[in-house]
Parts: sequence; structure tokens; C-alpha cells
Amino acid sequence: MRENEEFEVVFPAAADLDKWATKISELIAEAAQEKNSGLAQRTPEHIRKKINEGKAVVALRKKDKTLAGFCYIDTWQNDTFIVNSGLIVHPDCRGKGIATLMKHELFVYARKNYPNAKIFGLTTSFAVKKINVRLGYKEVPYSELTTDDGFWKGCESCVHFETLVKNNRLECKCAGMIYDPENPRRSFPNEETIMFIDSDNY
Repeated sequence: MRENEEFEVVFPAAADLDKWATKISELIAEAAQEKNSGLAQRTPEHIRKKINEGKAVVALRKKDKTLAGFCYIDTWQNDTFIVNSGLIVHPDCRGKGIATLMKHELFVYARKNYPNAKIFGLTTSFAVKKINVRLGYKEVPYSELTTDDGFWKGCESCVHFETLVKNNRLECKCAGMIYDPENPRRSFPNEETIMFIDSDNY
């Protein structure tokens, strides 16, 4: 578990935190509408499943243990690709470093448990791109991401899905970013030491 003065980040999220599944799903849907972003919908059932599989991180306010943020990890192509999905921070809690804490927790887990896997993501968020770059990701064409149909099926609920299909899954509104352990943008002797002093409090 990682924390700052106001929040704690729990990974893996305990099963009793699946009570937040509906609220998390609603927050993702609201964010997608507000920004017309590349956010795909996540059903409460899917979120609950990831929590109970031990693949999700939940951020909580320390003062009242209410929901502050969420993200989860998935594996594709026989664990050769790892992705962080469903990243969301409650509107009242943005700008306080929660996304950075959650991304860091999942990155360390992925590097420790899948050291040879490529870690990737799709995003339209400039702030998330900055976090990814500091972790060692670099922007790549979609052809370097997973070819697993199961992953791309998750984009069906995104407002830009028709663009993705039109371009044969080779281009869309999101930036494709990847951390390749064989050729990282930057390297860390020990991922546990990453502190994100320059995280801009995202």
C-alpha cells in the first residue's frame, strides 16, 4: 500500500472494496462524456471481477475511507503484454497525485511479476502521458501493441471505436504507449525507488 497525506492506495484491492464497483463505472462514464475522450466503458460486473481477481488498485480518502480512484491490470498474449485499464480519479480528488500513486503501484507489480512483458496503454490524457514517460514508456504505433482480439474488444464502448475499425486497429484518437523491458525509454535500478517528485500532482 502506498499513501500520501490525504489518500491511501490499496493493491491488491480487498474483496470488500467491490462495493465501489457501480460508482467506479459511473465515474468512468461521466469522464468519457465530459471530455469526449478515449475512455471505454467498464461495467460494474467487470470492475467487481477485477477486484476479486486481485488485479485492481483502489485509492481511498484517509479521513472517511470513501472512493478516490481506481485502476486495474490485465495480461494478454500469454502474459507477454500487460495493460493498465480503467484509470479514473474522483473529480473532487484530482490534482493530488492519486493517478501517479496508482500507476506506480501497478508498474512495480508488473515489473516484479512479469519482468519480460511489455507494459502498454492507450490514452488521450496529456497528464497520463507524462506519468507514462516518467515510468519509461514511449509512444509507438498501434502495430507494436498487442494483437489480442480480447483487448481490442474492450474499445467497443469508446466513442472513437468506429475510427479504430476504419483504420484496421492501426490508428485512433488515443496515443499508444509502451514500456519495453528490452528497450525502455529510461531505466531504474529498482522500481521501488521511483518517487515521482516531478509528477505535477496528477
